[in-house]
Amino acid sequence: MENDLNKAQEKAILTTEGPVLIVAGAGSGKTRVLAHRISHLVERGVRPEAILAITFTNKAAGEMKSRISNLLKHGKENLRHEMPDSAIFGRALPWVGTFHSLSVSILRETGSAIGINKHFTILDEDDALSLIKEALADLALDPKQFQPTRLRSIISRKKNELVTLEQFKTEALEYFPKILARVWAAYEEKTQKSKALDFDDLLLKTVELFSKEPRVLEMYQERWRYVHVDEYQDTNLVQYHLTKLLAQKYGNICAVGDIDQAIYSWRGADFRNIMHFERDWPNTVLITLEENYRSTQLILNAANAVIVKNKFRVPKNLFSQKKSGSKISVFEAINEEEEGDFIAGLVNYLHEKEKIPLTEMAVLYRTNFQSRIIEEKMIATGIPYQVIGVKFYERKEIKDTLSYLRSALNPEDLIALKRAISMPPRGIGKALIIKMLAGGNLSEKENKKIEDFKKLLEAVKKDAEEKPASEVLKNLIKRSGLEDYFDNGTDEGEMRLANIAELASLAKRYDAKKAPEGILTLLEEAALMSDQDTVKDENSVKLMTVHAAKGLEFKAVFIAGLEDGLFPHHASMEEEKELRDEEERRLFYVALTRAKEKVYLSYAVFRTIFGSRQVNRPSNFLFDIPDELIEKAPEKIITLE
Repeated sequence: MENDLNKAQEKAILTTEGPVLIVAGAGSGKTRVLAHRISHLVERGVRPEAILAITFTNKAAGEMKSRISNLLKHGKENLRHEMPDSAIFGRALPWVGTFHSLSVSILRETGSAIGINKHFTILDEDDALSLIKEALADLALDPKQFQPTRLRSIISRKKNELVTLEQFKTEALEYFPKILARVWAAYEEKTQKSKALDFDDLLLKTVELFSKEPRVLEMYQERWRYVHVDEYQDTNLVQYHLTKLLAQKYGNICAVGDIDQAIYSWRGADFRNIMHFERDWPNTVLITLEENYRSTQLILNAANAVIVKNKFRVPKNLFSQKKSGSKISVFEAINEEEEGDFIAGLVNYLHEKEKIPLTEMAVLYRTNFQSRIIEEKMIATGIPYQVIGVKFYERKEIKDTLSYLRSALNPEDLIALKRAISMPPRGIGKALIIKMLAGGNLSEKENKKIEDFKKLLEAVKKDAEEKPASEVLKNLIKRSGLEDYFDNGTDEGEMRLANIAELASLAKRYDAKKAPEGILTLLEEAALMSDQDTVKDENSVKLMTVHAAKGLEFKAVFIAGLEDGLFPHHASMEEEKELRDEEERRLFYVALTRAKEKVYLSYAVFRTIFGSRQVNRPSNFLFDIPDELIEKAPEKIITLE
């Protein structure tokens, strides 16, 4: 056990049997604690493969895997039982991953028990929305009257509440629910025909599998006798049940979370899951981590003063050994232009004069539209920046390339088939695709085009089943004609060609996996990538929403747009006002606690939103922070030279 662990951390690591709830404040070293706890279990004699750790992002999973691997590697000579090198070097480590990747793994292995094809396609949000639109068209419903995004959102929410289509149909008694039930049914029919699952299905079908097949559930309960769940406050009802089913036989469940950082109710998360943990698991050992290793005490004083106003929380008070610290700067801008000038100018000053690396600075905002003006000012000042949330795998040329893999491995995936067959253009238009799918009579010329395409997919499938992932991609890019199509001498073509070449390079990380697992893992990652997984380790300032910043840290943090109605967001003025207000306050608390040394807050008196110029009041959050912790921002820095 390391010497620099505090008493609460030590207790969390050493309490290995039975239910444990670790209330981990921001910056309190929870990832470190989890890694040490898992390492300690192995040192005690628990087989690594008997340990499960569930995270919410691939980034968090990667960091935890790395830490666990290093701890096991260094502690190998002290282990009390025989453990092969494979347990240290990658083949028999604890299973660490996200809820969705866990579900994919389970369904690929045992989903056939409920009729799920091993090579099922994972629909991303664009794919799911496309099928909703198709369902509306099939039912002759007006997408302007029944907005596809709204219908998709409601269906998603229902699935996360463990509501099946059959259940919903029995409850759909009024006009709109009846329409929704019809669209949902048509959508389900299309996903099943394509042997595809959307994000919500991955979790829902896993719970269904465990409920219908007790022997399958017992197999996984025996496999993973020690269950760890990070960010427990962010679990929804399906994730809650999935966790409970896996851990119920042995009761060795360790949940880590913090109600004060529960910010995802809009996607179905229910912070009450963590509040009810002790009720669900009798004899729970409760451990609170309050020492913060990230921020100065002044920043924590401000964060504590904000969050203490929430009623729904477990009392705690973060503290730090970093006693000194700069005051929090507040800047009042005339409009968003001046706010952008202030941020860009100060970023430039901190980098040039105070030598703070660009990678150690972040600009946070409540909604995505705020990034535009800040980007403009960064460009004008010559500051490299990255907008977090622009996902590589969502680029058109990347989706076009991956559609060949999807279609080759799952011929029923009509979305992928339609995409691959039309890019690059090969003389097979919509009319011919419809004719082909309907089994109509094709002319000799039409038949040759179709047969050539089928041979291409067969070659891709053969490669995927036999060759390393990167080689599969390289061959595909050439065979498909995408390389020649993008190599057209234009800047756009050059960029798209560079992106698909980067995709082949990224695939190298899966080359060690036995075919076709490498390609399947690549497709899984592409579908399940989160905003945080897009963060690049490059010399640039990071621009992102506060939601995307969860789990990250920076020396200097700018929080823009602190205006009443924007942050807190106007959505918090609607139904369930108290709950929504508290979530907005938690969101501001998360934003403050991303900072290690310095926080800059800004707001604009006038801001143009959707073409309308608005007069704004400063956010109430600014008045929650004690006056002695605040200073006026240095105005001389806002002038760009």
